[in-house]
Amino acid sequence: MKKPPLRFKTIFISDVHLGTLNCKAKECLHFLKNTRCDRLVLNGDIIDGWQLGRGSKWGKMDTKFVRYVLKRVEKHQQEVIYLRGNHDDILSRFLPMEFSTVKIVEDYIHENPNGRYLVLHGDVFDTITKNFTFLAHLGDWGYKMLMSLNRWYNKYRSWRGKEYYSLSKAIKAKVKKAVSFISDFEEKLAKLAASRGCSGVICGHIHTPADKHFENLHYLNSGDWVESLSAIVEHQDGRFELVHFKDFVLEYPMKEEGTLAEAEEELESALSPKLFAEGF
Repeated sequence: MKKPPLRFKTIFISDVHLGTLNCKAKECLHFLKNTRCDRLVLNGDIIDGWQLGRGSKWGKMDTKFVRYVLKRVEKHQQEVIYLRGNHDDILSRFLPMEFSTVKIVEDYIHENPNGRYLVLHGDVFDTITKNFTFLAHLGDWGYKMLMSLNRWYNKYRSWRGKEYYSLSKAIKAKVKKAVSFISDFEEKLAKLAASRGCSGVICGHIHTPADKHFENLHYLNSGDWVESLSAIVEHQDGRFELVHFKDFVLEYPMKEEGTLAEAEEELESALSPKLFAEGF
């Protein structure tokens, strides 16, 4: 018997980077299919326009992800808030935008029983991203190369029977400047939230999931779906929780590819009405 999905008031995910080789769209989709919420917040860099602009390929799983979210909107009137990120910054030309139950905005205030939370992607305080576009793209290319190396390294580790190891996380943890940057980023966003009359902030951007407090300010980062595979969820009582996919999948295991259930899902997706043209 299939386990009923987990229900939350709000789910926050960011940095899925659809359209890139290292994106874990399948895992993120599995998480969404086994959860329900009143509001889904897609906090920036869901689609990676930078990599697609350089020739990265849009895959079948990327399309499945987008179709599933649109299916929730179409069939269940799912409220979706999409916030602009730096990798999908083309959206900034059209903001704010709204259709059906979907809103695409720069930032917004999330009302919680414990106070108001400023929700934004977080690149507002990334000087290189905002002011030195060439360097930002160069850094993104370097990150892509590192992730490619990481992928091959982990294939070797898997062959040796060892668990996944993130080279990027190891570098972030050991390089003093990287640790300093993350700390500075967190504190600046917390102060920005305070200046907007909020008691907390919810962001993404730096691919470092977190749930911490700075004096009276609550800092939450939903992480990413490239390495960390994490999300922030808000329970019905207003409590926030940082959820890691490695723990979630123990309760909701992924089906093997090619099963009858997967074939039925494909058929249902093919027969359902489309909100966008084929190949979106």
